[in-house]
Amino acid sequence: MYAENSEGVTQKSTIAEPSTENRRSFLGALLAVGSVFVGALLSVPLIRFALFPLIRQTTDTRNSPLGSLSEFGSLTEPVMRTVQIEQIDGWRKAVSKKAVYITKDQRGQLCVLSSICPHLGCTVPWNKEKKEFICPCHGGTFTADGSRVSGPAQRGMDALETSVQDGQLLVRFQYFRQLVSDKEVVG
Repeated sequence: MYAENSEGVTQKSTIAEPSTENRRSFLGALLAVGSVFVGALLSVPLIRFALFPLIRQTTDTRNSPLGSLSEFGSLTEPVMRTVQIEQIDGWRKAVSKKAVYITKDQRGQLCVLSSICPHLGCTVPWNKEKKEFICPCHGGTFTADGSRVSGPAQRGMDALETSVQDGQLLVRFQYFRQLVSDKEVVG
């Protein structure tokens, strides 16, 4: 701002006025900080969505009783039993029943097989007449101990983890990845 002195000469005033450039740079910086904050806030759900498969934890299944060891001492063919699976996913509780087969492996030891076909997940029943497991979906066949005989499955039936407690045979049911040659737990 300019003012005239007593001699009539125009001089620049020494009164400081706020510069519009300083206001604009402050508002620009404020807008940038606000944009970064809002962007970070909005990216949290996207990051959680992308990382969910890596950090997700499913409910660990408990051991389910199948019966006393004396019941399975003289097995000549696989025996089907049903186990109850309870899974908690957040606030939702799901209870399902799955069939398993108690049989003897090649060494004559008790083993429990999942009835889920390792090809595409169909339930595989025991065929008494043919003395083998036959998948109704794609015709895969398995021996009494779960070994693969023929069909599209890349591996034999999946053996489940077992334990014995107080004379009771217990099994821990698990789901395995299908369409692969190696047994890989998925849940």
